[in-house]
Amino acid sequence: MEKLTIVKVGGAVVEDESQLSQLLTNFSAIPGKKLLVHGGGRRATKVASELGIESKMVNGRRITDAKTLEVVTMVYGGLVNKNLVAQLQACGVNALGLTGADIDIIRSHKRPIKDGIDYGFVGDVDYANGEMLNTLIQANITPVIAPLTHDGHGNILNTNADTMASETAKALAPFFDVTLIFAFEKAGVLQDPDDDNSVIPVINKQLYQQYVEKGIISGGMMPKIENALAAIEAGVSKVVITLATAINGNSGTIIQP
Repeated sequence: MEKLTIVKVGGAVVEDESQLSQLLTNFSAIPGKKLLVHGGGRRATKVASELGIESKMVNGRRITDAKTLEVVTMVYGGLVNKNLVAQLQACGVNALGLTGADIDIIRSHKRPIKDGIDYGFVGDVDYANGEMLNTLIQANITPVIAPLTHDGHGNILNTNADTMASETAKALAPFFDVTLIFAFEKAGVLQDPDDDNSVIPVINKQLYQQYVEKGIISGGMMPKIENALAAIEAGVSKVVITLATAINGNSGTIIQP
């Protein structure tokens, strides 16, 4: 089966020109088919603040009211997405910027209120259209996907980028031998957040629960690992959480069932 590499890059890397430039250079050099999913949360927080809109987070996930939805749609689907596409074109990658609404690649539903928390206009993914994405990829187009989905009723929904990457990988697993790489500003999942050399080499479901109970893994790392575990369980061949400048699949934290 043909190999496909999916790289998810976080908002912190998107904001750092040197890290982003290196990541895009490395991404461009990945042999074979590839796909990029990006965040942009830090840029969205900055733009929202400049507009006088307060950003609220719960367990690493953004509360998205109507005004915040306008900001993330502009920032994720416009500013960040198109800048990435332009830079990839300069690297010789024929990139196409997409949201989940474009050609109906990722559809979701509005997250219900849970434990008293109303996340607002946040989408939980119902399905990713692997067949349509496969058509683009086979045409030698590299999709660059922003963390926005739609509900099929005309509404855009803010969706966690790690979830987007995981669902995309799962949808493409029947077509490719998929490697999913979560690239961010750390060398991997850290035992000690203040020690960049304390990378946990392997995490499985049981170890993840233990690390959460001990408080070693918390906040935004939780949805990242949960999405990584879900991808492995759904047939994705390999999942790695690693430094943005080390997306060779051989560094960082490897996620196992």
